[in-house]
Amino acid sequence: MSGAHSDSREGTRPFALGPALLFVPADRPERLPKALERADAAILDLEDAVAGHAKSVAREAMIAADPDPDRVIVRVNGPETPEFARDLAALAQTRIRTVMVAKAEDPASLAPLSRYDVIALCETARGVVHAEQLAAVPQVVALMWGAEDLVASLGGTSSRFADATYRDVARLARARVLLAAGAFDKRAIDAVHVDIGDLEGLSLEAQDAAASGFAATACIHPGQVATIREAYAPTEEQLRWAHGVLAEAEGGAFRFEGRMIDEPILRHARALVMRAGAEPGRG
Repeated sequence: MSGAHSDSREGTRPFALGPALLFVPADRPERLPKALERADAAILDLEDAVAGHAKSVAREAMIAADPDPDRVIVRVNGPETPEFARDLAALAQTRIRTVMVAKAEDPASLAPLSRYDVIALCETARGVVHAEQLAAVPQVVALMWGAEDLVASLGGTSSRFADATYRDVARLARARVLLAAGAFDKRAIDAVHVDIGDLEGLSLEAQDAAASGFAATACIHPGQVATIREAYAPTEEQLRWAHGVLAEAEGGAFRFEGRMIDEPILRHARALVMRAGAEPGRG
């Protein structure tokens, strides 16, 4: 996926990875090459995927793996934890340039990451409420949201109804994070679908994410990658329409195939063409 933002911070790169971002436990670095073969980028996870007693080993393994800075994101522990400073010390010994901050809440807590491109993970009630402030931080290039930690932070027990659709509080958080990212010309990443076997549900969510404006969807299993890529890829009919309407555009509103077309609709068409031209693994 390609994208740009108006951030003036020197050295900041537009977030252009996706559409399928695959989590990999940092204490299992042998899985990283396979993840990069299968997905568009990997998120090397120092947080939830690693038990507390194994975090030091995970950091050492990350340093030894020398991850590709162009296609690997590292998720660090939350700024309120003692592990955060240890994670940053380990990151300083790598070539990594993109860091995902778990349970991001306070924009000031991102100050130690000024040399990195930051993905702020809004996965608590406070993080979602502060999504706009987090998106405004210069080094933040994208926002992501998380449903399960969010509901847990509220004292709830489930982010979804029995039919696997999101409860209203999760839907609100998802929309708010997307809007906050867009308001500051940053990118947004959709949450993981934790039911690995539910590819139909994943497909519907990823299709909705792509249509709504998310740049990518995170996943937790290689078997989910193809479904996400297919969901983000425009159909032949969508591309036929997009190329056709753009070919007819001459400025101002006009009618095309029975529909009134103006600039917002032309931007939809350009987005479809842009998505079709994205190179897997490079955005």
